[in-house]
This record gives sequence, C-alpha cells and structure tokens, in this order.
Amino acid sequence: MRTSTGATSYMLVYGTKAVIPAEVKIPSLRVIQEVKLDDADWIRVKQEQLILIDKRRMDTVCHGHLYQNRMSSAFNKRVKPRFTPRQLVLKNIFPHQEEAKGKFAPNWQGPYVVHKALSGGALILAEMDERVSMKPINSDAIKRYYA
Repeated sequence: MRTSTGATSYMLVYGTKAVIPAEVKIPSLRVIQEVKLDDADWIRVKQEQLILIDKRRMDTVCHGHLYQNRMSSAFNKRVKPRFTPRQLVLKNIFPHQEEAKGKFAPNWQGPYVVHKALSGGALILAEMDERVSMKPINSDAIKRYYA
C-alpha cells in the first residue's frame, strides 16, 4: 500500500525502505548508496563477489564429478565379467551379415574361443584353429557354448 507522499506501509512502520534478502547478499546501487561506499571500494567488493561466485560454481562442478565417480564405482563394483579367456562361445548372426541366409538359417555361428576380454564388455575372439580376430565384438552378441 502506498500513500500519496510515496511512503510505503513498511516505511511508515519501520522508518526505512524495505530491502529484499537478495539485495543484502548482492548489494544493489540503492544499498551501496545508503552505505556510502566510494567507487574504489564498490569495485573491489563487486570483484570479490564475482570471484566468490566463480569459486562456488567450480566447487559445484567438482562436487558433481566426484558424485558421479562415486556412483559409477559403486555400480561397477557389482558388475562381474561374463566371459573369461579360453571359454567357448557362440557369436550372434545379425540380419545385415552375409551369413544371414533367411528365416530357417541358424542364428548363431561358432564355436569360438575367447582370446581376450577387454574393458567395457568387448571381447577378442579366436577360432578353434587359434586364428585370432583383430576386430573386437560386444559381449551382448555372444552367448556361452556348452560342449
């Protein structure tokens, strides 16, 4: 509520203008004029506030990275490798491959021997005559062969 002289209800009750909390943390020009800072002090205060904002932003980014690393390590701790070297496996035949000859063709080819298990679930396979394929394959396209 404003009166005709421009005074607000707050000013009539408390005798000063209302200051919102954001103006206290990051002073506006009105608050600075009331405190009567000179230009050099005002510039120094503004620079310190900007440096503090940048520092808090970097702290937040670092905290986010640390949190993601903790979460991924906690998850990966429980993940067990599905295949080990010298294990017999079958490889999936995808529809775009030459080996996919139609509806009644087999869906798996092999057996192969796991030559090496790479990080992230990729495998290097070797044929039964020990010829090693240099192309890694995702372990999702592999299933265990029981002989």
